[in-house]
Amino acid sequence: MRSQALDRASRRIVWVRLAGLAIVLLLAGRAAHLTVAHTRAHDLYQRQIQTELRLSPARGTIFDRSGRELAITTEAASIYALPKLVDDRTETAIALAKALDLDLARVAKRLTEHDGFTYVARWVTSEQAEKVRSLELTGIGIDREPRRSYPAGAFAAPLLGFANIDGRGVRGIEQLEDAWLTGRPRRVRVERDARGRALALHSTDPREVQGGDVALTLDAAMQGAAEAALTEAVERHEARGGLVLTIDPKTGDVLALAEAPGFDPNRFRQLEYGETRARTFADVVEAGSTMKAFLVAAALDDGDVTADQAFDTGEGFLRVRGKTIRDRKPFGILRPADVLRVSSNVGAVQIAQRVGREAQYEGLLRFGFGSRTRSGFPTEAPGLLRDWQGWQPVDQAAISYGQGISVTGIQLGVALASLANDGVRMAPRLVLARREPRGAWQTTGLRREGRAVSAAAARKTLDMMRTVVSPTGTGRLAGLDGVPVAGKTGTAQKFDTAQARYSQDRYIAWFMGVVPANDPELAIVVAVDEPSGRLHSGGGVAAP
Repeated sequence: MRSQALDRASRRIVWVRLAGLAIVLLLAGRAAHLTVAHTRAHDLYQRQIQTELRLSPARGTIFDRSGRELAITTEAASIYALPKLVDDRTETAIALAKALDLDLARVAKRLTEHDGFTYVARWVTSEQAEKVRSLELTGIGIDREPRRSYPAGAFAAPLLGFANIDGRGVRGIEQLEDAWLTGRPRRVRVERDARGRALALHSTDPREVQGGDVALTLDAAMQGAAEAALTEAVERHEARGGLVLTIDPKTGDVLALAEAPGFDPNRFRQLEYGETRARTFADVVEAGSTMKAFLVAAALDDGDVTADQAFDTGEGFLRVRGKTIRDRKPFGILRPADVLRVSSNVGAVQIAQRVGREAQYEGLLRFGFGSRTRSGFPTEAPGLLRDWQGWQPVDQAAISYGQGISVTGIQLGVALASLANDGVRMAPRLVLARREPRGAWQTTGLRREGRAVSAAAARKTLDMMRTVVSPTGTGRLAGLDGVPVAGKTGTAQKFDTAQARYSQDRYIAWFMGVVPANDPELAIVVAVDEPSGRLHSGGGVAAP
């Protein structure tokens, strides 16, 4: 009896196990059917977990050389839509347009022409974001995007440039250092809650994907002083604009770069793209008589001219085949220092003729004219220096006093810094150091570009340029009490393309100076574009 009872119990256990297995298989089959084979269930699943989004990462910070923040990354609210999840696109468009104060047609177009993720409005105010949140619209969500911000507004804007709405650098340092400043993209999985609202979940921590930081060579205090001085000069002379560039001649560090008119990079979407260029690097212009300093330096270096050599400028004019070269008045006998001091065109032409076309051209090349400075700055222009073999006598003459050769402000600054650095030309350095997130600063290297002239020729030229700032020189208004200054003025006539000749009432007033002249620490270039009124010379407008 006991054996029969055990057999019956064993059979019941087997049947229970078989029944349980059948139920499990049935449930598994149904689940597979719903999630894989059944189209409606599959679509519901796809609507539940929509997609993984790729969002812009936070950019690294840009500092000045002392650690002042010039460009930072903040957060801004942006409204996005997943149109497939939107129940009523028309009603949703009307509600969004009202909350965001946008054109209804524009919002409706975003919802009707897209099925996947699309932004409806980016960088909205906190009040607008709260309005959208309160509407609880199906398929509409709010993302916190990184937004580039410039705390000092227009401060150093032409140099800094800006990053666009997608977080890419498109001007200035932001463009130059874009690869370093840009972090890894954030990935966000977008899901839907029980009420059908889109949610952003599982977002990467922005701090883990942010870009590296950059420290510029810029000195914020000097930059502020340069901008204030330039603004005052432009307003006083009712000029179109201007620039101030300051370089450390020993390192090539750009310490200040002020331009007028400037712009606010926080408002880049309201500006014309051309207005945001750095004119110091991009604009090619004539620098007038400032070029005489480099002619004299090259002539002294080659031995074609000595410091004591006399040139007879006669009655203040010189006939060259195709043109008569004139001074503002007769100067008589002049030595090279006097040619610079009174800025004699006739004397400069005589020096150039003694040097010869090829040597004059080669001297300009050594100072860096006719090619980019290798700063790496985006859109830097190479200037214009035609090959000497194509020069006519009138071309050689004109180039000696700065006509027929076009330069950028940065080229002029680098050439002047070469004179202040015992004749050695340094590539301009814009970035002082870089660091990875949570890493240590790594200083960038200096780049020596070669020798423009010998140390002896450079020092002799600087000594001659000190006479320009003497009481009898054209740049006397640039003199400083107790500090020796070496300088050179320039007044460049602007070329009138419509008339195909040089204008008689449009000028660029130039001054370039080195301080202290006996132990140079700064090389400074100043330009004032189209000053109004009778006073338009470099000595009267730019030198002060």
